[in-house]
Parts: sequence; structure tokens; C-alpha cells
Amino acid sequence: MTVLLLKSAQLADGSLFDIEITDQVITAMAPNLSASELTQQIDCSGLIVLPGFVDLHTHLREPGFEQSETVLTASRSAAAGGFTAVHAMANTSPVADTAGVVEQVQALGLAAGFVDVVPIGAVTVGLEGLRLAEIGAMANSKAKVRVFSDDGKCVFDPVLMRHALEYVKAFDGVVAQHAQEPRLTEGAQMHEGEVSANLGLTGWPAVAEEAIIARDVLLAEHVGSRLHICHLSTAGSVEIIRWAKARGVQVTAEVTPHHLLLTDELARTYDPVFKVNPPLRTQADVLALREALIDGTIDIIATDHAPHPTESKDCEWASAAFGMIGLETAASVAIDVLIKSEKSNWQRLTEVLSVNPAKIGRLTEQGQSIRVGSVANLVAIDPNASTVVGQTQSKSENNPFKGLELPGKVVHTIYRGYATLLNGKVAEAGRI
Repeated sequence: MTVLLLKSAQLADGSLFDIEITDQVITAMAPNLSASELTQQIDCSGLIVLPGFVDLHTHLREPGFEQSETVLTASRSAAAGGFTAVHAMANTSPVADTAGVVEQVQALGLAAGFVDVVPIGAVTVGLEGLRLAEIGAMANSKAKVRVFSDDGKCVFDPVLMRHALEYVKAFDGVVAQHAQEPRLTEGAQMHEGEVSANLGLTGWPAVAEEAIIARDVLLAEHVGSRLHICHLSTAGSVEIIRWAKARGVQVTAEVTPHHLLLTDELARTYDPVFKVNPPLRTQADVLALREALIDGTIDIIATDHAPHPTESKDCEWASAAFGMIGLETAASVAIDVLIKSEKSNWQRLTEVLSVNPAKIGRLTEQGQSIRVGSVANLVAIDPNASTVVGQTQSKSENNPFKGLELPGKVVHTIYRGYATLLNGKVAEAGRI
């Protein structure tokens, strides 16, 4: 039997408790709990303790692209960022479009033991957009897949998208769409606007995202199924989601940390670390996304953690891969947008990083309120500290925030009653 005692933990509502954890479960909460000789005590004085974070959008790269990342290294990075669950995107090699591959990814996560690794199944075979993948088989597999996405590619065929929405409805699944009209973005290198015109780079117009979102919310309304929009990036997309929710469409949306903080002006440096899909947009878009996150139009923050080897980013802009890493900086960006701005609070931060992504992914043991009987998936944050972004646990270094000072610091992560991060240091081994 393993017993942890978190001393002087302040919850999101400001209340103070000692929290006793026995094996995987919270077994007592009260001020000044006593500890036995077998109890490991963790001092949480001055820290905010929240439900562990859940990422609905993580590229773990394994199998097939282990030079960029592995399930183990990504899991360690997730623990360092306060995450206790990550959803693994399907664009691996082989693609996660069969029961066998999603079960393999789940098994790799269990072996690593730092977070729950929840596979996302591909919508179409090979992500090719031509015919549906084995959606039912993946849903009924040991991995019990409930989220399906071709992320990195858009399900551009409206008939295929309708069929996918109809299929997942039978088991309360959700299709997570990468909203990008391919014919409007051929050869696109960055956001289409003043900066792209000045630099002579092919632009990625906002309408290419907005047109797909508009189509898909109408399809979801028609079918009566759940739809999730990945990495929202434009002010127009926000308005479409707001309109759809007002109509009662079952749509949820995510925004990435980088789209909440960075703009297309950074492309003037020609540093490929800032090349991402969807691209960094304008300051007006950033402000619209931040406001939508605060008012609830956008449901969650998701990292879109996309590691790449050095050679894929240390090259000229046109040849560089799209993508950024973000697991270890997501909490700090959320603190900047929601807390430091004084426009929201810790309860909203809990919703966007923990409660809501767990609900969308239908994870019953994540995103729970902190109470006796809950599974002990927790994160402790120092709200008064700041972090200068440096080296990470990831195998890759394509971090757009490197060198920046961001507010807040993740100090402890408790995954199923086990400290995967203690005093800012990742455990030597996970919970295996």
C-alpha cells in the first residue's frame, strides 16, 4: 500500500486541505491530517492543486517516427507539464487506422507509465480521405477509442464526413476535424495577409479554415452527432462556433497555446520554428481567440504537440516541417491568458485544461473534481513563480517559446497516486 499526503493544498476555489492518497484514490481531505511513518509527505504550501491536465491533441510519433519522439519521451514531457492523460494522434506509421495499431499505442503508454495514453483513431484508411477506416473495430478494441481524426489532413469529402459522423454517433464517439480546405491552401507557407505579401510567401487564407467548419457544423446538426474542431485559429472561426452553439449543435472547439500568444509577425524572422499548421494569424485573431476561451465559446486548450527532428526545422522556411512542441508550456500560457490577465480564474483554467477535454474524450477517471473517492490525478502549480523556457523532456527542440519568461511553474504531478513530477523533477520511471 502506497500513501501520499499533500500538505496545505489550495484548490481552485481557494479552500485549503491536506489530501491523503492511498494507492490510486483520494481517501481523505481535511485540514491538518496526521501522517504515519509509511506516508510520503509532499509540501504544497503556496501551490494551487488542480485535477491533472488532459491533452486532446498530442503527436507522440510512435510507431514510425521515433527520431522525433517516442511514447516514453512524450509521456515524460507531458508529466513535466502537469498532464495525466494525452490523446495520441493517428498520423503514425503505420497509421492508427486499425484495432491492432491503437492497441499497440495504448500498450506503449501503459509500459511508459507516466500518463494515460489514449489513442485517437484515423477517420479514413491511411489518412487518405477515400474510405472510412475500421472505426467500429477501434471503438470495440481494448483501447476503446472514442475520438477519431485525420489531423494533419482534412476530411474534405462531405459525404465521407457525414458517414463518419453517423458512424461514431452509435457509440457516443466524436470526429475531430482538421479544418483546412486543401484546394485553398496548396503550397501555403503562412497566414495569408500583409506579412505574407511582404515576404512573398504563399498564404493560407482564413476562409480555408472557416469554410470547412461552417460545412461540418451543419453536417453535425443534420446528423445529430458530436463534432470537435481542432486548433481553431481565426476570429471568423470563433464566430461560426459561437453561432453553431447558439443553434444547439453538438460542437466543441480547441485552441493551441501558440495561437493564444504568437502572431504571423514572427515569420519576418524566417525562423522555421514559427512555421505551423494552421499558421500563426494576426493580433486581431489572437485577441478573438483569447476572448472566446474566456467566455466559453472555445472549450479547451490543446497543445497540438508536434515534435520534429532538428534537420526538419534547421533549414530554409519553405523546406521546413510544420509544427511546434508544447506540452511543458501549456499551463504557463493558460495562466498568462486566464489568470495574469485578471480576466478569468483558476476554475476556468481547470475547465479548459482538465475537465472539458476529459469530457470530450469520455475519460471517466480524468478531469474529476478533487474529492474523496476520486482517482488521484493531480497537478500542483506555483502561481507566483515564473519559468524561463529552456530544455524539455521531449526528444525534439522545435519550441517557439524557448527563451521566453512565462508565468507559473508546474511543481508536482500526481498520476494515479504516483508522483511522476516531484519538485520540478520528472521521476526516473513511470507507474509500471
